[in-house]
Amino acid sequence: MLRRVVRQSKFRHVFGQAVRNDQCYDDIRVSRVTWDSSFCAVNPKFVAIIIDASGGGAFLVLPLTKTGRIDKVYPTVCGHTGPVLDIDWCPHNDHVIASGSEDCTVMVWQIPENGLETPLSEPVVVLEGHSKRVGIVSWHPTARNVLLSAGCDNQIVIWNVGTGEAMINLEDMHPDVIFSVSWSRNGSLLCTACKDKKVRVIDPRKKKIVTEKDKAHEGARPMRAIFLADGNIFTTGFSRMSERQLGLWKADNMDEPICVQEMDTSNGVLLPFYDPDTNIVYLCGKGDSSIRYFEITDEAPFVHYLNTFSTKEPQRGMGYMPKRGLDVNKCEIARFYKLHERKCEPIIMTVPRKSDLFQDDLYPDTAGPDPALEAEEWFAGKNGGPILISLKDGYVSTKNRDLKVVKTNVLESKPATKAENISVVQKHASPQQSVKIEDKLEEVLREFKSLRDRVILQDRRIARLEEQVAKVAM
Repeated sequence: MLRRVVRQSKFRHVFGQAVRNDQCYDDIRVSRVTWDSSFCAVNPKFVAIIIDASGGGAFLVLPLTKTGRIDKVYPTVCGHTGPVLDIDWCPHNDHVIASGSEDCTVMVWQIPENGLETPLSEPVVVLEGHSKRVGIVSWHPTARNVLLSAGCDNQIVIWNVGTGEAMINLEDMHPDVIFSVSWSRNGSLLCTACKDKKVRVIDPRKKKIVTEKDKAHEGARPMRAIFLADGNIFTTGFSRMSERQLGLWKADNMDEPICVQEMDTSNGVLLPFYDPDTNIVYLCGKGDSSIRYFEITDEAPFVHYLNTFSTKEPQRGMGYMPKRGLDVNKCEIARFYKLHERKCEPIIMTVPRKSDLFQDDLYPDTAGPDPALEAEEWFAGKNGGPILISLKDGYVSTKNRDLKVVKTNVLESKPATKAENISVVQKHASPQQSVKIEDKLEEVLREFKSLRDRVILQDRRIARLEEQVAKVAM
């Protein structure tokens, strides 16, 4: 009997396609900072892109529908005093984004329902605790208001955003720069890749290293390590001969890899993006012009190459859309937002199917926006897996939810738009809060009055100048 050479997989024919030019985001000054983050973060409502900004750090937040040329004066999120190095959307609130910067701070921002109309320079909360630049920010996958940051001070800090407090500080575990940090599926463990060539699995609440692997990849260039849904760890790095490699490891015993594969000799750092529903890993090399994708299974060789999507232009960074933001009617299983030097280009990955019916096998229930735990529960030791939702009728995003405030009120409520919201705010507001709101209102009214006076003066001046011009013309 002939052995079947081609492995059966429904993802063998995944088809990548860049969208038309008019569906791209054009004329964007993508950041030139030499930091190996993805520079782009997307969710079902917005795409955020780190850009070059004079006198500080800024990033753009665009509604997904705002395609075409982006005006140079389009408002930005611009509160940092140094370049922004990493951004991450909150998985439980599509209007909340965190940013880490060279100014050693982490800031959390609330984006208005329809995007920015004026520059946003006031974060909801500033998290200060790092002594060097902050290169990684990552939200907890299942607990509300839990945010991780990692800096060039070799520390990992885990914050309760609702109180603005640093709850956990992992400071003696990494002797060198941390290249990547990844949460496990239920957020009980972290896995990190460090410049000392070690991959570590850490229990953050017990502040202990569960297991570690020295020289997971022997090359000197940056590694990446991510948790898979089954608890295994997937790594990318370089061999001693500077060939790019990928590796698969058991999290509880990293002595020997499940498999290591050589890929090519390019020198761009490989950014892995993982879909836990389909067990596909997409590898995007910084400076490459391709996206390679692999399916991970229990059969040897465990990491199966599927295909490569290539374009002419190299990528400066890459955003990856959560599953709930995809178009299930078009059998779309992944969408990337590729950053060029001056634009952002969506790339759609589909599995060609003839039927118009919902494809259950492509879309198992996926992680929804509701958190399984509150921050206090997680810090107290509880764990919870993601709360899953069906994509059968497509994902319908919920209304903008303000960041929930617990204990000390660091995060002020957004101005309510509906009468009932106002009554709720008044009911919960303390006397101090009411004073704060009144002061703010007075300040806004004062500013409005002074601007109106200035406009009236300018109008008078224009009228006088017009009279003088008329006299001269005569």
